[in-house]
Amino acid sequence: MMKLHELKGKVPEQLYAVLDSEIKELRPAQEKAIAAGLLDGENVLVCTPTSSGKTLIAELAAVSAILGRNRKAVYIVPLKALANEKYNDFKARYGSFLKIALSIGDLDSADPYLAEYDLIITVSEKLDSLIRHYAPWISMVGVIVVDEIHLLNEPERGPTLEIIITMLKKLLKNAQIIGLSATIGNPQELADWLGAKLVVDDWRPVKLMKGIYSEGELEFY
Repeated sequence: MMKLHELKGKVPEQLYAVLDSEIKELRPAQEKAIAAGLLDGENVLVCTPTSSGKTLIAELAAVSAILGRNRKAVYIVPLKALANEKYNDFKARYGSFLKIALSIGDLDSADPYLAEYDLIITVSEKLDSLIRHYAPWISMVGVIVVDEIHLLNEPERGPTLEIIITMLKKLLKNAQIIGLSATIGNPQELADWLGAKLVVDDWRPVKLMKGIYSEGELEFY
């Protein structure tokens, strides 16, 4: 696996310091994403199992854009509960040097205060509203992270997510798009639509075992 020290000088010092306090080597998907151009602004679609390190891939791109290029980053999640979770996680890790905002409320507001923030965690419906209200800070976004991007196929939220990705691709032609998912039925087709490099890997921190439970006994196969 790729050692963390190999990123020294390739990512901002503050980001490296946070990572150095937590890990010493990267997971396979993270190494593959970097090889695919993650740190060079390439769009990347990551399809790997749960807990394989997808979020850190997004963080590498987002924090590097904020600190290295003075751009904003938007992190889109499907649920408000997940948005709150990500906000608390990112605030704990990066709150000492990044301004992090949670925007999941009033759908009839441009939330102009967000212009003062670096990393904005939101949900599809709220971001759709912000775009339609011509929030001026949108033009400063350099990285767009779409978590659980497979929900494009979901009947209720899917159309909204597809619309905002389409609008952002037109509005922010130079922005980097990072799509994350543990399950995509047509990953290459989606990667082509995003104009993204596809990163696929089956590594997981805990081995997945299959078995049958019957009459009080569990038999693995």
